Amino acid sequence: MSDTKAPGEKKVGGGKTLTLKPRTETGVVRQSFSHGRTKQVVVETVKRRTIGKPEAKAPEPAPQEAPKKPQAPAPRPGAQAPSAPKSGVVLRTLTDDERNARAHALADARMREAEERRIAEEEARRRQSREGIEKAEREAAEARKREEEERHRREEETKRKAEQEAKKRFGDEKPATPATTAAPGAGRVGARPQVIEADDDETPRGRRPGAGAGPARPAPAVKAPRNAAPKQRTRLTVVNAGNADEVRERSVASFRRRTQRLKGHHDEPKEKLAREVVIPETITIQELANRMAERGVDVIRMLMKQGHMAKITDVIDADTAQLIAEELGHTVKRVSEADVEEGLFDEPDDPDELDPRAPVVTIMGHVDHGKTSLLDAIRSANVVSGEAGGITQHIGAYQVESPSHGKITFIDTPGHAAFTAMRARGAKVTDIVVLVVAADDGVMPQTIEAIQHAKAAKVPMIVAINKIDKPDAKPDRVRTELLQHEVQVESLGGDVLDVEVSALKKMNLDKLLETIGLQAEILDLKANPRRLAEGTVIEAKLDRGRGPVATVLIQRGTLDIGDIVVAGSEWGRVRALISDTGEAVDQAGPSVPVEILGFNGTPDAGDRLAVVESEARAREITTYRERQRRDKQAARQTGMRGSLEQMMAQVKTAGRKEFPLVIKGDVQGSVEAIIGALDKLGNDEVGARVVLSGVGGITESDITLAESIGAAVIGFNVRAHKEAREAAERDGIEIRYYNIIYNLVDDVKAAMSGLLTPERRETMLGNARIQEVFNVSKVGKVAGCIVTDGTVERGAEVRLIRDNVVVHEGKLSQLKRFKDDAKEVKAGQECGMAFENYQDMRVGDVIECYRVEQVQRSL
Repeated sequence: MSDTKAPGEKKVGGGKTLTLKPRTETGVVRQSFSHGRTKQVVVETVKRRTIGKPEAKAPEPAPQEAPKKPQAPAPRPGAQAPSAPKSGVVLRTLTDDERNARAHALADARMREAEERRIAEEEARRRQSREGIEKAEREAAEARKREEEERHRREEETKRKAEQEAKKRFGDEKPATPATTAAPGAGRVGARPQVIEADDDETPRGRRPGAGAGPARPAPAVKAPRNAAPKQRTRLTVVNAGNADEVRERSVASFRRRTQRLKGHHDEPKEKLAREVVIPETITIQELANRMAERGVDVIRMLMKQGHMAKITDVIDADTAQLIAEELGHTVKRVSEADVEEGLFDEPDDPDELDPRAPVVTIMGHVDHGKTSLLDAIRSANVVSGEAGGITQHIGAYQVESPSHGKITFIDTPGHAAFTAMRARGAKVTDIVVLVVAADDGVMPQTIEAIQHAKAAKVPMIVAINKIDKPDAKPDRVRTELLQHEVQVESLGGDVLDVEVSALKKMNLDKLLETIGLQAEILDLKANPRRLAEGTVIEAKLDRGRGPVATVLIQRGTLDIGDIVVAGSEWGRVRALISDTGEAVDQAGPSVPVEILGFNGTPDAGDRLAVVESEARAREITTYRERQRRDKQAARQTGMRGSLEQMMAQVKTAGRKEFPLVIKGDVQGSVEAIIGALDKLGNDEVGARVVLSGVGGITESDITLAESIGAAVIGFNVRAHKEAREAAERDGIEIRYYNIIYNLVDDVKAAMSGLLTPERRETMLGNARIQEVFNVSKVGKVAGCIVTDGTVERGAEVRLIRDNVVVHEGKLSQLKRFKDDAKEVKAGQECGMAFENYQDMRVGDVIECYRVEQVQRSL
């Protein structure tokens, strides 16, 4: 804007000085809040700046419609600009864009105003509803307060009348003083003046002097007039608390707490109960507090007094727990974790309740001596045909009816060297051992082992000399060989009974049964069938259709369907009992072998079985056993401590190669025998490591484990599931199936032999002496030699010996006979030799030629 006036324009402002007036107006507005609180707010009003000549004031438009501004007429071409108004501002014509922008702005402003109006109305409705609820709460609180004051007034009046009556009766009545009659509580003894709280903002809330000295009534609140506006309550925030103009009143909950505090309201202490606290070897602080019905903080406080900082989840020993419990007034009963098995086995029976039972006879001996065939002849069955290769690989339990001595229970054990644990298990549960010895073979290694098991079990032995029908049978030789192992038969002046039998021809079988019956009568075997059953797991397996199945020999008591049984770390409820003939039975008494269905998992062969009274007891026992088993396994795997021999063995096997295996079998005993046989295969360089073993079919998880560690999968009398087969084909894992333990051990032995480092074997070919050394271009030094003995071959290994000292070992690169290459040169002939990467050859050196062969080793 230039200072020079255009021609024809009027003066701007009439010559007065131009000044800028403030466009804002300030004012003070007082806001009201809930509960009678107010706040002063400074409000600034900004004026809208008008351009052009002020127009006459139009009537105020409706709030929904914005006033329309007049548009200036477009100037005519060639016309002079209109004269400036008195304000000194020249009007400018608005463009179409500016008019559209202003129209959009006005429309947006109207929409915002409508939205803000709607939000304000909703907020007002919510506030009104909230105020109504708070008003109802205040009225209810005031009503309760009036009832409480009325009750206190009646109590005080009753107490005052009683005191006056007592004073009149004892003649101590004194006239009331003005000070005591002035206060509302004049009748109370020791009443004090009260300080009434003021509601004014400047007056602080006062407490009655001496309020803590004893219980007293709260100060009466000043009642608000009936027509006063209800006070509003809002949330206490930092902003609201910092406002000096707001006045917060006491809430209903705060008033109730103050009333109880002034009244001295306390719960009467409950009578403490002394309990008998059962304390195991270790216990958490939380569990100890629960058993004592005490608070955990009290127990922690007592530990802190003893100088022990602990959390509520920490574990303390039994001695510390006993000190705490006794200090809190409780009696203590110390128990051990092993006490959960107390009374589970070997409880004595009343002799008057014992009844005769059938003898348990175990047939033992060397492999292929006819143990199972002899049992087949006695049972008139064909068990051998059901065994792979005619070799017994499971423990079988059967019951046979004797013509003269009732029932006899037979246990058939394998004779292979791998089944040592099975034979030992059979000897533990037996009453009589029948040692089967072939008349043609005599005493063999497993025969000796069976004799040792029988002696360790301290059971009587009967020798059955089998295969006497063979032409080369020599029963007397068998009796003589048994003398070497301290087994003396009756015919040689001993006390061991012997019977010559033939399982094939069924000769003298009745005599054998008669001998067993006589031995059983001497033992006088009895048991109590009227008690909870006890027994031993002979064999266990996982049947795909029936689940875990355990073959159990009942030794005491009677087992019924529905009983809760515990065997090792597994428990279950008996769902079915299957006899040795495959028939379902309802119960099984002493000396009866049965198959039990209903276990939660497959127990281990050799575990003792017992019937318990409840599922809780069964879970407690199995949990304890499982924890013990895990601890033993962890200690065995870590191997941090042990004897000197164990440490030396670990040092020897520290760098050896391992052959990982995943083994699944049909029964627990077979898996145990396989693992025992594989443990004996290794040496200092290589050994088998069973990563996973179990009973049942091969599952997909077994294949996944084998693929992750590169293990071989072996199935013994089991097959892989469909998913496992597909996973094995996809991952390239080979599954090997076996049904004879001989073949399994031989194949694993051959595979482990492949991990052994091949042996280097040298074969001497011949010697040569260097007569002259020649320098040949593009070849280097060539030794002119004469072969002294043997032959020299091209490409063979050579040693260069100088003064009986080996100075070089390498390979013969060139061998020439005159000017032609030769494959070999025999003794007495001359030749030229060149070595690989070696040129230091001298006259008189001896060249030793030999061949190296790699010989594969085997275990």
